[in-house]
This record gives sequence, structure tokens and C-alpha cells, in this order.
Amino acid sequence: MKYFVYIIYSKNIDKFYIGFTKNISERIRKHNSNHKGFTGKTNDWVIVYNEEFKTKSEAYSREREIKSWKNRNKITELIKNNNE
Repeated sequence: MKYFVYIIYSKNIDKFYIGFTKNISERIRKHNSNHKGFTGKTNDWVIVYNEEFKTKSEAYSREREIKSWKNRNKITELIKNNNE
């Protein structure tokens, strides 16, 4: 089984969200549905970055690492380097 760490972006609120999942397309669909929680505020989330891992623990560890940065510039740089 594969696990993914992903970063999504909303232009409406100009925010990133970082998470991990087994099914990336289903997870994005849920983020864009009307629900309570941070990503429920808007429905224009698009995936801007993802990494693939073999285990849940590896994906979770990487998610925590990226979230610990608390630095928009560092996250933007990660996305930019991945898209080049």
C-alpha cells in the first residue's frame, strides 16, 4: 500500500494545508466538500505538492516535519523545487 503526504492550496483564503492519506483523490474531494473544519471554509483546494511513501509511519513523520516548519517561504520553496 502507498501513502501520500500532500500540500493543497486555496486561492480564496490564500492558505496551504498539509496532510497525509492513502487515497489522494478521495481526500481532495473531501477537503472540497462542505464540512466543518479548516478546509471546509472554501471549496477551491488544489493539490500543489505530494510525496509517496511505503508506510503510514513514514508518511506521518514527513507530514509532521513539514508542519513543524511553520514557514510559508520554506513550504513555497519545497513546492517550487518539486515543480521545476
